[in-house]
Amino acid sequence: MANTSVNLSGVTLKNPVMTASGTFGSGAEFAEFVDLNKLGAVVTKGVANVPWPGNPTPRIAETASGMINAIGLQNPGIDLFCERDIPFLKKYDTKIIVNVCGKSTEDYLEVVERLGEQPVDMLEINISCPNVKEGGIAFGQKAEAAYAITKAVKEKAKQPIIMKLSPNVTDITEMARAVEAGGADVISLINTLTGMKIDIQRRCFALANKTGGLSGPAIKPVAVRMVYQVAQAVKVPIIGMGGIATWEDAIEFILAGATGISVGTANFNNPRATEEIAAGIERYLDDNGIADISELIGAVR
Repeated sequence: MANTSVNLSGVTLKNPVMTASGTFGSGAEFAEFVDLNKLGAVVTKGVANVPWPGNPTPRIAETASGMINAIGLQNPGIDLFCERDIPFLKKYDTKIIVNVCGKSTEDYLEVVERLGEQPVDMLEINISCPNVKEGGIAFGQKAEAAYAITKAVKEKAKQPIIMKLSPNVTDITEMARAVEAGGADVISLINTLTGMKIDIQRRCFALANKTGGLSGPAIKPVAVRMVYQVAQAVKVPIIGMGGIATWEDAIEFILAGATGISVGTANFNNPRATEEIAAGIERYLDDNGIADISELIGAVR
């Protein structure tokens, strides 16, 4: 049987398949559908220093080959997360990656420091949040801000850090190099593309927020291209995501240069997607006589 384990900056996952933040809760709501023991890691929903109510409704709309959402990072806050969600995930043989969000550097650091003593394996820092102190510019859209937040988090974090990049930039490699220079151990991409939907019958925006994040199969070709570009630009491992719904999609990202892959929108119409993708990758390796998945990572140049 082929070796499917992958190494993310010293953290070994039994296979490259994990959940995409914000699409799987913190595991409990999917546990009756998916054997969490079969996943490389569970990436939790974003966690902030205090509870966030999220955006007004409606917050989700379907689009061709995907969906658009403006949830607004609704979450229960770090206190409840540590009390309820971490103990739940510790019951399973899978790595725990906590997605961290905030509105300022101080917000992020407060959560990172709280998690320092918790039994979690890695931290994924979501830098698509508005940076209030910089006039609303997202950390993830300005290389200098991305470098600064990465450096600040890296100085405080006890676990390896994954910096999650926004695709809503002119040059994704500039952002990737900035977070690598700031000390990122791993880079994950892509987050959602900014989109809009209008209800022509009611003549209003489909989302209360007007715009939202487009995800699902519609964005996969953009995601594969960006993962490939980043893989050529940095030396740290990459977690690829964006429209992965099948094991074939996952293999495509791995060939482009991803060491791990995250499954998001697919969980909503197929709760077993992650488990099926993990099994499909294993079959592909065996069917093609590939002894170790590392042979595939970045094999397409």
